[in-house]
Order: sequence, then structure tokens, then C-alpha cells
Amino acid sequence: MDLTNRTKSRSKAIEKLYAREMTGEIDFNETDDYSVELINGVVENLNTIDEIISNCLFNYTIKRLNLVDLQIIRVATFELLQKDLDKKVIINEAIELTKIYTNLDDDKAKAFNNKLLDNIAKYIDGR
Repeated sequence: MDLTNRTKSRSKAIEKLYAREMTGEIDFNETDDYSVELINGVVENLNTIDEIISNCLFNYTIKRLNLVDLQIIRVATFELLQKDLDKKVIINEAIELTKIYTNLDDDKAKAFNNKLLDNIAKYIDGR
């Protein structure tokens, strides 16, 4: 699968944020400028991002989210908050990354993340 540069940057940011969850540290090796922007943006706005995610979950808690899916959702939420990209593009990119990283043959992760990101986009638009 040939990924665009921005998709590669998002993917790298997700990997680095996941590693941060596991080790408590961020390794910026092999990251480009956009990856660094995403990583720093998520870390600097983590409380706000997690609050938005929590507010948009129904019958579910943020602690129950798969850690990789959580990083995908956090990166997308950060991008949605910036409002400089089309929200459909951001959501589609997140779903494509879900397919790569966490989706099983049943498409449940893809459907869950798509619905959650749609809720988050509406929530941010209404703020």
C-alpha cells in the first residue's frame, strides 16, 4: 500500500504516541516536521483532547479503548481542533489508519472509530 506523505506522518505520530503510552518517553528519531507537530500538539493538548473524546463516547470509557485506536483518535481530534483541514479528510485518514493497525476482518474497529470521530467532529463544530 502506497501511503501519502501526510498519511506517513500521521502513521509515524501514532506509532510514537503509542510508544509514549508504553514507555513514558517520546523518541523523535525518524520523524518529519508534520509528525513532530502532531505529536507535540497531542501531548500539549492531551487533557482537552481526552475530555472531548470522553464526552463523545456513549456507554464506553476512554480507558476501554485499544491503545492504538486511542492514538489514532487523539491525532484526528487534534487535527479537527485545528480546523485547517477538511474534517472528512481527517476522518477518512483516521479510518484508513484504523484499517492498517487495528481493524479485524469484522470491520468493528473501523465502524467504531468512524462513529466516534463523527461524534467528535460534531462536538467540536458545536463548541
